[in-house]
Amino acid sequence: MITTAESDLAELPALLALDEPAPFEALADSAGSPFLITCDHAGKRLPRALGNLGLPASELERHIAWDLGAAGVARALGRALGAFAVLQTYSRLAIDCNRPPGVPSSIAELSEDTIIPGNQALAPREAERRARDIFEPYHECIVQELARRSRTKQPTVLIAMHSFTPSYQGVSRPWHVGVLYNRDTRLAHALLELLRRDPALVVGDNEPYAVSDLSDYGVVEYGERLGNAHVELEIRQDLLSDAALQEAWAKRFAELLPLALATF
Repeated sequence: MITTAESDLAELPALLALDEPAPFEALADSAGSPFLITCDHAGKRLPRALGNLGLPASELERHIAWDLGAAGVARALGRALGAFAVLQTYSRLAIDCNRPPGVPSSIAELSEDTIIPGNQALAPREAERRARDIFEPYHECIVQELARRSRTKQPTVLIAMHSFTPSYQGVSRPWHVGVLYNRDTRLAHALLELLRRDPALVVGDNEPYAVSDLSDYGVVEYGERLGNAHVELEIRQDLLSDAALQEAWAKRFAELLPLALATF
C-alpha cells in the first residue's frame, strides 16, 4: 500500500534529466573478491536542475564539492583486486552520500567557510527529491550487491575511499594517509601497522577525521551494523594529483589490504 508521503514524493519532478548520467558508476566483481569499494564523493557534477547552486565555477573544483583523486584510486584498486566498486557521480553539495539523510551536513548550507546559496532554507520536498534521485539509487546499488553476496555466501570487506586537503583553515596536515574507524578496529589496526612499516609515510590514526554515526553513513550501515570488516581510507590530495600517483596508491593498498585481512 502506498502511503500519502510516498505518493507525494512520487509526484515530485525528477531531479535528473534523461540525458544526465546515472547517480552512480559500478564496476563489477570480476574475481569473487571479498572487497567492496565505495567512493561516496567521487564526482563533482551538479544536476542541471540545480544550476551551480549559486557558486562560481572555481568553488566547484574544490574539496567542498568532491574528493579530488579518490575516484581514480577506487577504480584502480577495484581493477587490481577484481573487486566490486561503486562511485557516486554527483557532487556532495547536491547531497552528501556519506551522511545520514536529514542531518544538517547532508545538504550543507555552509561548507568549510563557503556559504552554499542554493542550499539555504531548502524546502523539505526538495531535500527529499535529492535523496530520492541521488542518495537512494547509489545506496541501493550497494544494498543489492550485499544481497547478492549474502545469497552466494561471498564474504564482504568494505573499503570506503576518500581524500583530504593538504591544509584546512590555514593549518597544514602532515599525514600522507589516514586510516579511519569507529567501534570495529580489526581491519583498521592491522592496516595501520602495515602502513607504518614504511618510514617515508606519515599515517594518521583516525586523522584527519574520525568515523562517527553522524559524520559517516556507509561504514556504519554496511560495516558496523552488518558485522562486515571495514576501513575508511583518506589520502592527501596533493599525493593524488595525476593518474600515475592514483595508480601507485591503489597498488599499495592492493598489496596491503589482503595482508591486513589475513591477520584476523
